[in-house]
Amino acid sequence: QVQLVESGGGLVQAGGSLRLSCAASGGTFARLVMAWFRQPPGKEREIVAGISSRGGRSYYADSVKGRFTISRDNAKNTVYLQMNSLKPEDTAVYYCAARASLSYIYTGVGDYSSWGQGTQVTVSS
Repeated sequence: QVQLVESGGGLVQAGGSLRLSCAASGGTFARLVMAWFRQPPGKEREIVAGISSRGGRSYYADSVKGRFTISRDNAKNTVYLQMNSLKPEDTAVYYCAARASLSYIYTGVGDYSSWGQGTQVTVSS
């Protein structure tokens, strides 16, 4: 029911920055926990960051703490992922995901019911 569309992916040099956006429609955005996942080539999809329905709480994978920031603008039905100090190991397809939750930030792939199409992020060394 919830449609998600990512944008902002591309090619960037190591140490550079990139901001991903995810626009949501078809649901009550302010009642959704939103998250970003990524899937490197040949590897399993993993959580990158999550944010509570009103943006008051967030979760980050250890690998991106201090470098990535998740945020949301409920007036625009959009969630963002600001990625700084990018490393080659950040190269992956990045996916936006959503599920109904007012408080808890879920971290598993199976916890989310709505997914975007994915956007490629490539970090060159």
